[in-house]
Amino acid sequence: MRFETKAIHVGQDPDPSTGAVVVPIYQTSTYAQEDAGVHKGHEYTRTSNPTRDALQQCLAALEGGSFGLAFGSGLGAITTVLTMFAAGDHVICGDDVYGGTFRLFDKVFRHLGLEFTYVDTSKPEAVRAALRPRTKLVWMETPTNPLLKISDIAALAAITREAKILLAVDNTFMSPALQRPLELGADIVMHSTTKYIGGHSDVVGGFLAVSDPDLHTRLKFLQNAVGAVPGPFDSWLTLRGLKTLAVRIAAHERNATAIAAWLASHPEVEGVLHPSLASHPGHEIQKRQASGFGGVMSVRVRGGLEAARRVCRSTRFFFLAESLGGVESLIEHPAIMTHASIPPETRAALGITDNLIRLSVGIEHLDDLQEDLDRALRARP
Repeated sequence: MRFETKAIHVGQDPDPSTGAVVVPIYQTSTYAQEDAGVHKGHEYTRTSNPTRDALQQCLAALEGGSFGLAFGSGLGAITTVLTMFAAGDHVICGDDVYGGTFRLFDKVFRHLGLEFTYVDTSKPEAVRAALRPRTKLVWMETPTNPLLKISDIAALAAITREAKILLAVDNTFMSPALQRPLELGADIVMHSTTKYIGGHSDVVGGFLAVSDPDLHTRLKFLQNAVGAVPGPFDSWLTLRGLKTLAVRIAAHERNATAIAAWLASHPEVEGVLHPSLASHPGHEIQKRQASGFGGVMSVRVRGGLEAARRVCRSTRFFFLAESLGGVESLIEHPAIMTHASIPPETRAALGITDNLIRLSVGIEHLDDLQEDLDRALRARP
């Protein structure tokens, strides 16, 4: 079964009682039991729900995994992963990750006794050098957020496998339509399904995909125990979005690749960060481990902070908003918005400069998007 067919059919057989071709919304918190302890597979919706089960089964199949676990948000999924570990355990994390991930690690779990080292995961030797006796996990994004650095998943999987630790990959930017880290050796794949999976900016969610049965058992216990699960309607909305992922991601990438090439020679732009460009240092790795380059890019505009602010407030079709991956185009300023929780000195060292803006390119007509950006870039006070 091919990807597009899986997205529509896995876990989504017609309802046996009515023949409905769309999975019903089982909007219930609990289930009647035939006798004490005798039920039909479900006891309580925090533990399991038929609508959520369909989403978990379908998205796991798209990731090439054996098991899937849905959550109420991407951060709920990450939190559940970290609860596998104890005070004194060590996590290696990419140095350029979503600001919410950094905030969770640095402001919550560090105070609970977990230890973190932040390294450039695009350099496998840096990951190897950061290993400690109590290292339990390498957490990475590729492409990274917002600098679009590319890490070699297979190379890092070889390191973590040798060290007998877990490798988790945040695959939000790519989606399984373009990149499947489990097939490259990762142990855990995470998504903010709010983004490309849901695809319509109308539902928040998270997801974990794994193939190892023991790891799934541990995470499933924690999914229920921690309780950061999505409700039935959110699961249904996410599953509905998933059906069109393949056609949407093709449109996102087609627009983004054209815009990246166009912006690279724009007189008001200092630089474009998108792995589709041959000048991008991760271009060849991305071509090897993924089937595309994605719809998110970052752009350094000429003129510093005020110029970046002016561009952000001057677009018409690129809405000034956080998030990404929806059908509409979005623009944001990482240093002020999504990555404000990262200390200024750390942002400066990473290259998250005041003139950096991030674009999530939607599926509108390419000409409209280019005209919109050109008008905003050329705007004057």
